Amino acid sequence: MTNLSSKLPTIARIVLGLAFFVFGLNGFLNFLPQPAPPPAAASFAGALFATGYMFPLIKGTEVLSSLLLLSNRYVPLALAFLAPVLVNIVAFHAFLEPPSTLVLPLVLLALELYLARSYRDAYSSMLQAKTVPHTAPPASGRPGVPVHAT
Repeated sequence: MTNLSSKLPTIARIVLGLAFFVFGLNGFLNFLPQPAPPPAAASFAGALFATGYMFPLIKGTEVLSSLLLLSNRYVPLALAFLAPVLVNIVAFHAFLEPPSTLVLPLVLLALELYLARSYRDAYSSMLQAKTVPHTAPPASGRPGVPVHAT
């Protein structure tokens, strides 16, 4: 592996973390100016605000996940938290905003997918079709064998 390719996951992690940290904090502090959104986008954003919990939940998830990415702790978990948020950001910009606003969400999606691929070993147990729950302590006397499997 070349020197640059070994640093790409770190660069992608920091860029994604910084983007979600800034945009997540902006949801609480409103320090970035926002142009007037199209009517459909304004209605959707208004509905999120009207719930009283959804917008703070989304922005809180962005900030928490970005801090995990920036601190290089629980990165696969942070990526799992950000995945549904990012899908909705891409859909929002694809369907409710002008096409020119889709560039940044697609860049963030590419970073997310690249990092998910980089950390793919951490997801292997989540992607098994059939698993058995962990039981403690194993009554079978054999480690890792659940009671109901004996």
